[in-house]
Amino acid sequence: MSYKISDECIACGACQSECPVEAISEGDVYTIDAGKCIDCGACAGVCPVGAPKPE
Repeated sequence: MSYKISDECIACGACQSECPVEAISEGDVYTIDAGKCIDCGACAGVCPVGAPKPE
């Protein structure tokens, strides 16, 4: 299972630097590469709006 960033994302960037496998990339909103995600939840722990959620 991997995490996915929902439409609630405000593109603050807090999650990107927390990802230990660099699976998060910037765009209009941030996205998580499901192939790289190790389901650690580090991104969810720092997101101010709770956008990263388990798929």
